[in-house]
Amino acid sequence: MTDFEEVTIQAEALVEESTGLHSLAGPARAQVATREEWIHANVSSFRRLLGPVLARAGKSGQGLPGLLGPVGRVAAGVEMGVVLGWMSGRVLGQYDLLFADGDLPQDAVYYVGQNIVSLERRHGFEPREFRLWIALHELTHRAQFTGVPWLRAHFLDLVERSVAIASPDPRQVLEALGRMAVDIRSGRNPLAESGLVGALASPAQLETLRSIQGMMSLLEGHGDVTMDRAARDLIPNAAHFSQVLRARRESASGFVKLFQQLIGLEAKLRQYADGAHFVREIENAGGPELLALAWQSPENLPSAAEIQAPDRWVSRLRGLALEPA
Repeated sequence: MTDFEEVTIQAEALVEESTGLHSLAGPARAQVATREEWIHANVSSFRRLLGPVLARAGKSGQGLPGLLGPVGRVAAGVEMGVVLGWMSGRVLGQYDLLFADGDLPQDAVYYVGQNIVSLERRHGFEPREFRLWIALHELTHRAQFTGVPWLRAHFLDLVERSVAIASPDPRQVLEALGRMAVDIRSGRNPLAESGLVGALASPAQLETLRSIQGMMSLLEGHGDVTMDRAARDLIPNAAHFSQVLRARRESASGFVKLFQQLIGLEAKLRQYADGAHFVREIENAGGPELLALAWQSPENLPSAAEIQAPDRWVSRLRGLALEPA
């Protein structure tokens, strides 16, 4: 435990120096968890996220239709258990921004010790280096959500709006299945963009999903770039760590690959590479000062399309800067 506490303190200082983002929530705290504890923490987070939605439905007297009805809640619970059970064997670290609510602590950064130690032994990683490298990514996320005053509220608003996707009406499901059939006949993968949730979403709901995807690509890419840059002299094996984890992300095949597509994880994994490319291109175009514009307001966040074409974001932000006040 002492090792994780030490690298968390060290990583927090390095992230602040590298990114210029200073947490407004006080010092971070390392929380080493078992896989079971990580699952429990995430179940609690989902309950906290869905609580206001369920409460409003109860007050309306209408209940919740579709997948959020009584039978649907059981099915959704089983599905979430399967997903979290599978992911608990792969996740290394996590900053849970949902804990930053009211009197709940905003300081905890989770490390799934069993998974980290397993990778260290399998690949011969130097433990102190690898743990600091992991800590840098998670502390970057904490700096983003506790150092940018509006970011957490904006993210949770987008996620809450996307909860409506969990209860599509039958007509919407049939229309989505029709679109999926057209995609398959045309040789396209209907699950590639956002998994099954995205495939069943309406055009309006897809816009919310794309907003989340653009934002998460920036956050994940920024985390990856920072973890490789902030302690380059202290982590000589960072490039090797990155190569191994990238291969681990991309190694899925057969049922595992299909499962990742269904739950949208494959789309999430692309966010790391796409977001890192975006961050580097923006810094090449205008340095850290240009990238810092993304943290000024929700309107400055890149869209999913701009993540794929960073020059479009640069043009838009420079155009905003030229507009008269």
